[in-house]
Amino acid sequence: MKGSIFQFCAGLSFTEADRRLRENGPNVPLEYSFPRWWHLLWNSLFHPFIIILIVLSVLSFITCDSPNGFIMLILVFISVTLRFYQEYSSSKAAMKLSEFVKCPIKVQRCAGRVVQKELVVQVDQRDVVPGDIVIFEPGDLFPGDISQASLTGESWTTDKTAEIREDHSTPLLDLKNICFMGTNVVSGTGTGLVISTGSNTYMSTMFSKVGKKKPPDEFEKGLRRIFYLLISVILAVVTIMFVINYTTSLNLSQSVLFAISVASALNPQMLPLIINTCLAKGALAMAKDRCIVKSLTSIRDMGSMDILCIDKTGSLTMNHAIMVNHLDCRGLPQEKILRYAFLNSYFKSDQKYPLDDAILAFVYSNGFRFQPSKWRKIDEIPFDFIRRRVSVILETEGGHSQFFGRFLLTKGALLEVLRVCSFIENFDKDEISPFSSDDYQRILNLSEDLSNEGLRVIAVAIRKLEMPQICETSNGSKREEEDIERDMVFIGLITFFDPPKDSAKQALWRLSEKGVKAKVLTGDSLSLTTRVCREVGISTTHVITGPELEQLDQNTFHETVQRATVLARLTPIQKQRVVQSLQTIGNHVVGFLGDGVNDSLALDAANVSISVDSGVAIAKDMADIILLEKDLNVLVAGVEHGRLSFGNTMKYLKMSVIANLGSVISLLIATLLFKYEPLTSRQLLTQNFIYSVGQIALAWDKMDEEYVKTPHKSSERGLSMFMLWNAPVCTLCDVATLLFLWFYYKAYTDVTQKFFHSAWFIEGLLLQTLIIHLIRTEKIPFIQDVASWPVIFSTVVTSAIGIALPFTPIGKVMGFSLIPLSYFGFLVLLFLGYFTVGQVVKRLYILVYKKWL
Repeated sequence: MKGSIFQFCAGLSFTEADRRLRENGPNVPLEYSFPRWWHLLWNSLFHPFIIILIVLSVLSFITCDSPNGFIMLILVFISVTLRFYQEYSSSKAAMKLSEFVKCPIKVQRCAGRVVQKELVVQVDQRDVVPGDIVIFEPGDLFPGDISQASLTGESWTTDKTAEIREDHSTPLLDLKNICFMGTNVVSGTGTGLVISTGSNTYMSTMFSKVGKKKPPDEFEKGLRRIFYLLISVILAVVTIMFVINYTTSLNLSQSVLFAISVASALNPQMLPLIINTCLAKGALAMAKDRCIVKSLTSIRDMGSMDILCIDKTGSLTMNHAIMVNHLDCRGLPQEKILRYAFLNSYFKSDQKYPLDDAILAFVYSNGFRFQPSKWRKIDEIPFDFIRRRVSVILETEGGHSQFFGRFLLTKGALLEVLRVCSFIENFDKDEISPFSSDDYQRILNLSEDLSNEGLRVIAVAIRKLEMPQICETSNGSKREEEDIERDMVFIGLITFFDPPKDSAKQALWRLSEKGVKAKVLTGDSLSLTTRVCREVGISTTHVITGPELEQLDQNTFHETVQRATVLARLTPIQKQRVVQSLQTIGNHVVGFLGDGVNDSLALDAANVSISVDSGVAIAKDMADIILLEKDLNVLVAGVEHGRLSFGNTMKYLKMSVIANLGSVISLLIATLLFKYEPLTSRQLLTQNFIYSVGQIALAWDKMDEEYVKTPHKSSERGLSMFMLWNAPVCTLCDVATLLFLWFYYKAYTDVTQKFFHSAWFIEGLLLQTLIIHLIRTEKIPFIQDVASWPVIFSTVVTSAIGIALPFTPIGKVMGFSLIPLSYFGFLVLLFLGYFTVGQVVKRLYILVYKKWL
């Protein structure tokens, strides 16, 4: 909500407030409805390869091939159930903005039929309307001395006052007389007029672009292209298979069943299950690292991420002030400055700031003994937005020759403290002298140098009071008309710093090693951000601020964003533009780590949105991944899990597509040469089912160390070229088997049909199983690199089942016959040749395209 801080003597009537509420609607920046379970189920079913399986299973039932249909429906059920469960669980953590903005607000209303009386009542924030007069105080989620960190990203508070006229050129978030919905009051009280609510607020302008469905990433686009390609190939091959089979057998039902089986063999049936299993496995691994994954696909995107944008406050820093030093006008530390700053913070009671806590912590932790019990508080002049300083009047008696008497101790903003100083203490000469212009300039230069180092500065001053001199106290005594804060002695400066985390530098170095570049996007000041970045190892050669970005044309903007590593004083919309520029112009996969309202737009735009458990509600709702600890090292583990999931998915995808395509081409060649089917529909489906189940173990495979070190993305041409290079190797192996069976065993007559089916079944199953080991690594399989034990175990079991099946009663029922041992000797030579040729093709492919998976 926006409010301009003015004073009013009346308020809206309850009737008028109700009318405006009906007219303007509830004061909620964005309404959100959770997706119904049937929507999630539909999304789980609406997967290209699931659709193919469902269509083929229906056709199988129509043609009375129930076993075929049931097998495919089992695969559909397993894949859809897993995906639905994951999506349904994630939806429970979706946006709950109504809870985020829910809080009681004190408003001034008028009541009475004849005599209007002013009443202060509490209403829910949803019921506040334009024209309401709101009353606020410290702790309210409303304007005042606002902590705007949730909007601007700055760690410090922002002063608000009605006693100012702003220029039209002043940035919106810098306006002193406007307060914003979603911010909270740190100190001070006030009254404000509500000028806009709900969808007309500044917060709503950020949320208006939030929640829109993200466009599909390169991986999803690649799957869609594979789907269209497979549909085209299936239609062409199935038609040819059906025509050839029908012209030779003149059996319509048998020809249809065989065509459906071929179509099933072409479809990578386990793809949805493999993808979800890989991602679910990564989510479980990340959960052990205290990381909640709300969107499974974000794990894959994290593996592809090559740029991580970080909001400085709380991500690189500890998000709390630490006192650094106490300096005189020449930049030298002096204990006396610290003593007076400590006494001011110790005795002030109106409102404790984080800076007061930092001063007290510094004194206690460094062993200073300033004996506050020796002092007695007389009065306090609290902080306000015009003076921007706080003063306490203390008195001490006896035994303190230096401090005997009554003193006014003041600390606050440098310029406001200097304004009431007429003298300065020169510690080198141990004297107090009149304040000169040289002193003034020296202090300003020192302050600027400290600010450039990323430090925040406040000033400390003192004035010794005459004992009769009194001021208004909290119990109601009167203060002399003459302002007591005058003719003060400037003592020195207190500096503060929001320190970087110890783990940040190591984590950023580890991310850099894995090809992930860090960019800092913050609303905080450039000088402070630059210092933090230098300390955590982020380059500060190319830096820029939000106002400077606004002056750039579109092309220069994109070039600057690509080059810059530190972007400070950014508004939420500018953060979003930076992320989108990196994605579209730079073709990067961008992750964003943020925890404030000001990060919501960037989180929504990023490929991987990351927040922390302590973040605001909207940031956590927008995030795909939530860290239970603000430790960037968790992200390093997430990148590794993401690349492992992405790599294993690509293994299956590439392996299944080239194996299935090569196998179907071989079936087409065999069908053209023989007068009978190379495999019956039941044999083909059984073969397909056995090796498909065995391929699930790929989700538990390991990746080459070199692969995990760099980010990877799906390429538009990559999969197509991979198929063109490697599918012929599979076909070559099948054709060699076909020729061996034709010439050595004379298996081309109807009498040898069962033998041919048995031999072809075993060779095809073993080829589909062993191809995993050729595709899964750039290295020489079984020599330079060995698969994980689940993959080895799956290979052994699947191969054993395939070899043993023709020798079992089940094999006889399926129409298999016994195989001579000489055939297995041929298979040994065949697969040695297959791995040799395949490895040569692999090296040539890597030489041309500089990558494998």
